Amino acid sequence: MAYSQNSIDAVIIGGGHNGLVCAYYLATKGLKVHVYEKRSIVGGAAITEEFHPGFKNSVASYTVSLLNPEIIKDMNLKGYGLKIVKRPISNFLPIDSSTYLKLGGGLERTQEEFRRFSARDAARLPEYYDRIEAVADVLRDLSIKTPPNPKQGIKAALNAALQLWPIATKGNQVHRDVYDLFTKSARSFLDSWFENEHIKAAFGFDSIVGNYASPDTPGSAYVLLHHVFGEVDGEKGAWGHAIGGMGAITQAMEKACKDIGVEIYTSASVSKVIIEDGAAIGIQLDDGSAIKAKKIISNLNPKLLYKKLIDESELDSEFNRSMDGYKCGSGTFRMNVALSELPDFCALPGKEIAEHHQSGIVIAPTLDYMDKAYIDAKSHGWSSAPIVEMLIPSTMDNTLAPEGQHVASLFCQQFSPHLADGASWHDHRLAAADTIIETVTKHAPNFRESILGMMILSPLDLEEKFGLIGGDIMHGQMSLDQMWAARPLMNYGNYRGPLKSLYMCGSGTHPGGGVTGLPGKNAAREILKDG
Repeated sequence: MAYSQNSIDAVIIGGGHNGLVCAYYLATKGLKVHVYEKRSIVGGAAITEEFHPGFKNSVASYTVSLLNPEIIKDMNLKGYGLKIVKRPISNFLPIDSSTYLKLGGGLERTQEEFRRFSARDAARLPEYYDRIEAVADVLRDLSIKTPPNPKQGIKAALNAALQLWPIATKGNQVHRDVYDLFTKSARSFLDSWFENEHIKAAFGFDSIVGNYASPDTPGSAYVLLHHVFGEVDGEKGAWGHAIGGMGAITQAMEKACKDIGVEIYTSASVSKVIIEDGAAIGIQLDDGSAIKAKKIISNLNPKLLYKKLIDESELDSEFNRSMDGYKCGSGTFRMNVALSELPDFCALPGKEIAEHHQSGIVIAPTLDYMDKAYIDAKSHGWSSAPIVEMLIPSTMDNTLAPEGQHVASLFCQQFSPHLADGASWHDHRLAAADTIIETVTKHAPNFRESILGMMILSPLDLEEKFGLIGGDIMHGQMSLDQMWAARPLMNYGNYRGPLKSLYMCGSGTHPGGGVTGLPGKNAAREILKDG
């Protein structure tokens, strides 16, 4: 086979945000790096596209918090035009025609809001925040480290001890909280803190974001925690919007990479990783051309890498069996909607921009509501009352829609990754979208009639458009058996796989999903360490 290149240090498959981060850090050390992206633009699921004439929006990923501050600084993303604005409050939960709950805007304000529902819960809130933050600090520290590889024996044990030492030094209270968050269901954990069902829902929503599970599922408390260890401009736990949409992040990353010498190729789909004598030596593109490199790095879902791009004969049977069992499918259905006017909520009327329009609008008033949505999805594909989070970023960013009009992101949860009896999401996507629209319209009666156009992304659409297997926005379920040293598989949690010179840098590696950039940064460190 003739190779088109022979002096490339590293080839990265997939130009999503983690691939760009990895490429940047490798290039800063003088490596010659090429990135190959299947689509016509880089960014993976973190992109901005026009979906209706005059209206554009973040297509898949849709909000900012988890992006690592050190990566923002190292890549000088703000210097390349990235601007992030914070939401005035975190979330707005319409409960019924006259009742709502707001979360965020500072401790005292949230306590005041909680007092309308439970004085006891309001009084407990400061301690809850302090205890959650103590555990989140531990996770922030763990997220920037490479998990140990159990195959390394005593070395791995010592590495694990060093990484977990900060937990050991925090005291018995943190020990108990870590144990609870890693083992309990979100409901069980929240029941130990709060009494009001709506307050529990306000916190419990994070436990099912990108998680095809019930808030009653053991381990769902950890997913709640995963979504709170981010920050915006130094404010821990804050959420924000990137002006220009999520694509502004990856456009800035692309500029940073190119300025340091990274070569990026779009509309360049990789069909195969070339293996010789148990080592990855290059890639083959769909057009038949081959590119040789010293290191091959995949930003894809690990299942896509090992089940689609590598022949099973190159891998041992135990690895193949384990990868077959790697769980994917986050139960996510995404819509982007062009609106002629803002939603006018029964519980908080008004079509003029207000802080609740600038927050995450969460339609999931109780944990029971969330549990039923999951049970219905398992039984029928989706619920007649799905979980919906709506963001209206045009209320903070006038670059997304014509003046006086708006765009909304609808992130919807508990839609079965695969429908029963061989049914295809292509045949049911419109019906599911109509259910979502009706769910919002019940709380904001003008919503349906204000829709000018929309983009619908079922779990299957997300897979076909972005390579998100089963529509899994996390590149693999964030369950405890697929985290830390076991992400994606035990013995392969250190960004290396069973084949020499082949690495992983995507969200299917530690610390997992979300637009963090940390899998890419951590992987680059390990690749450079191997020389």
